[in-house]
Amino acid sequence: MRTTRYSLRDITIYFLKLGTWGFGGPVALVGYMQRDLVEDKGWLTEEEYKEGLALAQLAPGPLAAQLGIYIGFVHYGLLGATLTGLAFVLPSFIMVVLLGMAYQLYGGLPWMHAVFYGVGAAVIGIIAMSAYKLTIKSISKFEVAAMKAKWLLWLFYIVGIVVTVITQKEEILLFLVCGISYMLVKAPPQWFKKSAVLPVTIFIGTGFWKYDGKNLQEIGWFFLKAGAFVFGSGLAIVPFLHGGVVKEFGWLNEHQFLDAVAVAMITPGPVVITVGFIGYLVAGFPGACIAALATFLPCYLFTVALAPSFKKIAKNTSIKAFVDGITAVVIGALVGSVIIIGLRSIIDIQTMLIAIATVLALIYIKKLQEPYIIGIAAIIGVLIKTL
Repeated sequence: MRTTRYSLRDITIYFLKLGTWGFGGPVALVGYMQRDLVEDKGWLTEEEYKEGLALAQLAPGPLAAQLGIYIGFVHYGLLGATLTGLAFVLPSFIMVVLLGMAYQLYGGLPWMHAVFYGVGAAVIGIIAMSAYKLTIKSISKFEVAAMKAKWLLWLFYIVGIVVTVITQKEEILLFLVCGISYMLVKAPPQWFKKSAVLPVTIFIGTGFWKYDGKNLQEIGWFFLKAGAFVFGSGLAIVPFLHGGVVKEFGWLNEHQFLDAVAVAMITPGPVVITVGFIGYLVAGFPGACIAALATFLPCYLFTVALAPSFKKIAKNTSIKAFVDGITAVVIGALVGSVIIIGLRSIIDIQTMLIAIATVLALIYIKKLQEPYIIGIAAIIGVLIKTL
C-alpha cells in the first residue's frame, strides 16, 4: 500500500462537503469524485478509482454511496469506510428530515399544492430521461445490431415493464430469476457445469417523535430489502419503493410519493436519501432514521466485505452475468413505474407540457441540473394555480 497524501480527516471532510453541495444525481457525483480525488488531488490512483466504481456497479445499493464507502476503505479500512459513508449521507439526511417537517406543517396549504403541481410533472420528465439513459448505458443502444446481440437482456427489460405495469408492484423473485437465467445462459458457474440439477438455494405538529412500533418494524424490513436487491442508479429504487410504500402498505398516496421523489431531486447527495423523507412522513424522526439506516446498511456491508478480495470477484464472469440480468429487469421496472406514476400525475395539458419541456431541457441544455429544473417547475406551478 502506497503512502497516502491525505489524512482520514481530509477524506471525511471531503465527503461531508460533497454530501452538502453535490447535486446532479449518481452519475454526476461519481464524476466529481473522479475529478477531485484522482485528477486534482491525486489522493487515489486511476486503478483504485476504477476498481471502486466496478464494485459499486456490481453490488446492490446506491452507486455513489457505495463508491464513497469504497474510497474510504482503500487506505483507512473499516473506520474510513464508516466515516466517509456517514459524512456523505448525513447532510442530505438532515435536509430531507427538515423538508419532511415543513411538508407536514404546510403540505395542506394551497401554495404548497401549487408548488408540487409543477414539481410533480417535472419529476416525471426527469425520471423518464434517467430511465432512457440507464437503458442505453446498461442494455444497449436502440440499434438493430446491438439489440439483436443483447436480445435476452431486452426480453428481461420488456418483462420488467409489463409485470410492473400489470401488478403495480416490484417482484424481487422476478429479479432473481432473470439474474440467474442470464448467468446460466451466458456464463454458467463451474458447479452448474458439473451438475444438471440447480440446487434449491434461492435467497430466501410535525410528528417528529410520533411513530408506531409495528410500523417501525415494517419500515425496517421493507427498506432493508430495497437496499439489498436494487442495483444501479439511485432512481432504480423508485419502482421498488412505489410498489411497497404506495401499493402494499399504503403509507403514502401517489402525490405524496411523487413529492418524496421531488425532494430527493432538490437535495444534494445520494438520490436514495428520499427514503429518509418517506420514513419521516410515515413514522416521524424514528421512521426516517430506520428507513435510511436499513437502506444504506446492505451497501455498506457488501462493500466492506467484498473490497479486500474484489480483484478476484470482479473477474468472475458468472457474477457479472447475474448482475447484468438483474439490471435489465430492474430498469424495465423503472420504466413501468414511470408509466404508472405518469398516468396518475399528468392530469392536464399544463402538466403534460411541463413534463415534455423537462425532457427537452435535459436533452438540449447539457449543463442544466435537476434542482434548477425543479425550481423552475415549482414557480410555473404557482403561476398556473394563481393566475
